[in-house]
Amino acid sequence: MKDSGDLLAIGEVARRSGLAVSAIRYYEQLGLIASERTGGGQRRFHRFVLRRLAVVHAAQRVGVPLARIAADLEPFPLDAPLSKRDWVRLSKAWRPLLEARISELSAIRDGLSMCIGCGCLSMRQCAVYNPDDALGADAAGPRRLFPRLEDEGGLPF
Repeated sequence: MKDSGDLLAIGEVARRSGLAVSAIRYYEQLGLIASERTGGGQRRFHRFVLRRLAVVHAAQRVGVPLARIAADLEPFPLDAPLSKRDWVRLSKAWRPLLEARISELSAIRDGLSMCIGCGCLSMRQCAVYNPDDALGADAAGPRRLFPRLEDEGGLPF
């Protein structure tokens, strides 16, 4: 790792990243980031961990599951900063996931004033869109809105 003059206390990392100290500890526990320990056992983080945290936070904000983020970050060493090239590689890997999320969110937006196909029979339109509660017999949840959630590992909302 780099020179110890480049190390930040966890409170400073929290302040600079906008994340809670507990989130930083959790990300470290998951292996997304790493710290060094002082003689007294306090965590110290290299300044470049801020970029890695920004990548994690940005990915989570757009709906990339944390497990996927962890898996995709695994090839990148914890003791070096992520480069622009690394970010491009990560963002390309997440693009299909984001496109699927955009499609699903568009379907929600466009169908908000109509039945979402959940099989609930609680709306007048269910008699038209879901006669005899056929969707309820098929599976739980909004089957017409998210027909592939179970088949493709779906996105958690």
